[in-house]
Amino acid sequence: MSAFVVRESLSDADRQAGFAVRREVFVVEQGVPEDLEYDAYDATAVHVLAVRRADGAALGTGRLLYGADAAGKTGGAEGVGSLGRLAVAAPARGLGVGAALVRAIEDAARARGLTAVDLHAQTRATGFYERLGYEAYGEEFQDAGIPHLAMRRRL
Repeated sequence: MSAFVVRESLSDADRQAGFAVRREVFVVEQGVPEDLEYDAYDATAVHVLAVRRADGAALGTGRLLYGADAAGKTGGAEGVGSLGRLAVAAPARGLGVGAALVRAIEDAARARGLTAVDLHAQTRATGFYERLGYEAYGEEFQDAGIPHLAMRRRL
């Protein structure tokens, strides 16, 4: 049995725990401005949260945008969701939390009838996503001052 569990964030407490992980990873560690990290999509996205089984401590989070919310990130492609804000707390890295979060987001996408998932990967993380079946497309671009590549996986 895994030392952690991943679930959809259905309560305000779950969302706040996920936001705290995002703040630690993106704002504190990577220097992303806080006003860029949190956006209007947080209200309508499907959020997932990884927590330690032993004590419920938040280990990681991610979100899925779908429908009209995803269109700006997927080029308007029909049936494609957008995976984003994937963050794993430093002590939990290397334990499979990130991969489990990606799979949970893909499951949420399938449950909503989507046929593919796009994401904007920090260029240094493309190998992680490639191992999970994502393929890069397009040119490298900057987001919050960090180089990224668009990637997609058919479900």
